[in-house]
Amino acid sequence: MSSPAEFYNSLPPISKAYGTVCLLTTTASQLGLLNIFYIALLHEYVFKYFQVWRLFTNFFFLGKFSINFGIRLLMIARYGVQLEKGPFERRTADFLWMMIFGALSLLVLSAIPIFRTPFLGVSLVFMLLYVWSREFPNAQINIYGLVTLKAFYLPWAMLALDVIFGSELIPDLLGIIAGHLYYFLTVLHPLATGKVFLKTPMWVNKLVARYRIGAPSRPSSRSAAQSDRPTGVAFSGRSYRLSG
Repeated sequence: MSSPAEFYNSLPPISKAYGTVCLLTTTASQLGLLNIFYIALLHEYVFKYFQVWRLFTNFFFLGKFSINFGIRLLMIARYGVQLEKGPFERRTADFLWMMIFGALSLLVLSAIPIFRTPFLGVSLVFMLLYVWSREFPNAQINIYGLVTLKAFYLPWAMLALDVIFGSELIPDLLGIIAGHLYYFLTVLHPLATGKVFLKTPMWVNKLVARYRIGAPSRPSSRSAAQSDRPTGVAFSGRSYRLSG
C-alpha cells in the first residue's frame, strides 16, 4: 500500500497539475482567501474591461467542498490519469493539447447564450470522462454499487445522475460535446478518410520539451491503426489494461 505522498508523486504531470490547482482554488475559496467572482467567466468583463484572465481561471473552480466536488476531483485522478498513462503514455504534449483544445472549444460553446455558465471546470472534467469512455469502451464500470455498465455509456449515466440529484445539465452536456468534437477530429474522421485535421501544434511540443513536462509527442499506435484500416470503418476503441 503506497502512502498518499507516493501516490501523488506517481501521478502523470498534466492530470496532477490540473487536479492540484482545482483543489487549491476551492480551498482558497472556502477559506475566504479568494472571491470566485474574480475568476468567473463573465463575458461582459472580459470584453468590456479586458479582464482576459477570466478565460483561463474559470476552468480551475469545480465548486465548493461537497460530494460533487469530490467526485469531479476523483474523475481527474482516475480517468485523466488513465488516459495520460494509457493512450497518451509518453505523449504529454498530445494530452496537453487535448486539454487546450477542449478548453478552447468550451469557451466558444459558452459564448452561445443557452450554454453560458460562469465556470467551465466541470465541463473540462466531463470532456476527459467522455474521451476516456471512447478509449476504453468495453471497461466494466460499477456506479455506486447499484448498476454495472460499459464505460461507453458512463458519461450519459453520470449526466442522468447529475440531473436526478439536482445538478445543472449544461456543464456536463458541454463536456460531452467538446469531448466528441476532439475524438471525432483526432480518431473517427482520420480513420474514415485518412486525413488528419487536428494535430498537436509545434509550440505545444516545444513547451513540453523546454520545461521537461513529461514526454514530448511520439508516433502513436493511432497513426499505425489509421494506415492499416480501410476508409469508412467505424472505430470501436482500443484495448488497454486498466489498473485495479
